[in-house]
Amino acid sequence: MNQQVTDYIQNIKQEWQAEVSTQLRQIVQQSVPEVEERIQYGKPHFLKNGKYAAVLGTAKEWVSFTIFNARALEAPEGLFEPGDPDRKTIKIRKGQTVDYALLGQLLQQAASSL
Repeated sequence: MNQQVTDYIQNIKQEWQAEVSTQLRQIVQQSVPEVEERIQYGKPHFLKNGKYAAVLGTAKEWVSFTIFNARALEAPEGLFEPGDPDRKTIKIRKGQTVDYALLGQLLQQAASSL
């Protein structure tokens, strides 16, 4: 684990966002054991074999989590924001129930070909 990513999460002001970010980081670590972490563009990025696997970030009202290399993923309707088919982004809001196991499975599937 990268200390800069740890610092990023520890410096998140809203407690619920820090908790969600910690959970997402754990899911990334479990789903992609060989993942490398780094801060890039001010946010935690997770790489496998030098290629982006995921990124997380916070905004005023949500935590965003993007899975890269995601074109082939089959996810429940409405789980991800509309956009680039190679990137699947979920915006997690305060009090929202999150299926972390599903996100981990989708990340593992997307990262398997990196």
